[in-house]
Amino acid sequence: MSGVRGRYAPSPTGPLHLGNARTALLAWLDARARGGVFVMRIEDVDFTRARPEYEAQLLLDLRWLGLDWDEGPDVGGAFGPYRQSERGDRYAAALARLDAYPCTCTRRELRALPVTSMTGEPVYPGTCRNGQTRPGRAPALRWRVPPGRVGFVDRLCGEHHQDIARDVGDFVLRRGDGAWAYQLAVVVDDADMAITDIVRGADLLDSTPRQLHLLRALYPAVPVPRFAHVPLILGAGGAKLSKRDGAPDLGALREAGASPARVVAALARSVGLVPPDVRELRPSELLTAVSPADPLARLTSRPLDLGGL
Repeated sequence: MSGVRGRYAPSPTGPLHLGNARTALLAWLDARARGGVFVMRIEDVDFTRARPEYEAQLLLDLRWLGLDWDEGPDVGGAFGPYRQSERGDRYAAALARLDAYPCTCTRRELRALPVTSMTGEPVYPGTCRNGQTRPGRAPALRWRVPPGRVGFVDRLCGEHHQDIARDVGDFVLRRGDGAWAYQLAVVVDDADMAITDIVRGADLLDSTPRQLHLLRALYPAVPVPRFAHVPLILGAGGAKLSKRDGAPDLGALREAGASPARVVAALARSVGLVPPDVRELRPSELLTAVSPADPLARLTSRPLDLGGL
């Protein structure tokens, strides 16, 4: 093994969208091409939306596509548990080491704030920072963000810097309903599971500095993972593919009798990994089409062509 530990971490809140399936394929390819370990982690921290039946379906669909994993909720491993819903004690221990405070601002109040940050999100103004909470509301817990600029070099997107205090403000670590925030859970999980390489969608690029800020506060001795934020999948018109475009989910394709080799080929064509005339492809065949030094080096973004499935 090369020391590379990659992961794919889907949320079981609905059927697996083709964009998520492509990210899974690329994360698998990145780990396998470099002789690394591939980890499957289920991010079911949002107990209001996650469902066991969705988890079962997405694991079935990914195996149908031809992907496999070395560790995960269904195969075990030395770094489990691999479901966030079973890792609450780890998140609580991490939270106890951070300077957090209760916040009773509602989502409606937060949505009314002006969007002034580089992330396109409202900057939290510190309304509850000094104890000005409102009675009768279940408080969330926010991290009192230390000052400082956070930067990293993404394998695909290049340098990315953010001043968290200025561009985001104090952010939530645990919601008012008790659910652990994604930002905290993903940092704890990746550190605990010794993840070295993270491949995920470009829509998560702006959240990465928050996670690095937390990582350095919680685990100063843990090496920072390498990140590759891959392009979002595009529809026929060149815009981000959405359910409104009528794109089927992976399970719907499987149930309709589509060929998994044709689905893999379509996903690979959409990032330029294979020529436009390649119509069938198994994931294992992609290993010979990429450089072991950097399997994602040649990624481009093209509209997804599902013709002939």
